Amino acid sequence: MLWGSTLVALLMGIVASFVRVKASAKPTNAKKILIPPLAMTTGMIQFLIPAFRLSWVEVAEALAVGLIFSLFLIKTSNFEKRDGEVYLSRSKAFFVVVFALLAIRTAMKVWVGHEVDIFSTGGLFYLIAWGMIVPWRIAMYQKYKRIAIT
Repeated sequence: MLWGSTLVALLMGIVASFVRVKASAKPTNAKKILIPPLAMTTGMIQFLIPAFRLSWVEVAEALAVGLIFSLFLIKTSNFEKRDGEVYLSRSKAFFVVVFALLAIRTAMKVWVGHEVDIFSTGGLFYLIAWGMIVPWRIAMYQKYKRIAIT
């Protein structure tokens, strides 16, 4: 089960890289930036099931790790204005960061997966991802607004 979910995460990282390249070829807008974290928030429903519930310390730790990871994504995500439209800037560093974060998350998942049951591991890594994506997308939106106004 652990290796299957790791393979899925790797495939998602590869797909995200292709999506990022494709997205940089088209203008972006606020909806494209803000809808993914809002849609991802629906995953919080899992915590209604007792097996997925975490302690407040675990929640804080997972969100803190996600926030730290988001700093690297924020740093490598920029926009540029071309022909009056706002585009994501291509960045080779972004791909390095995405795959480095994926490798770190995978290593953490293997380590934590041996210590914690599968439901708690799933909840923890969902919160890490959510804690990474929400600040990153908020920062992207702020950068987008600055570029769009000028």
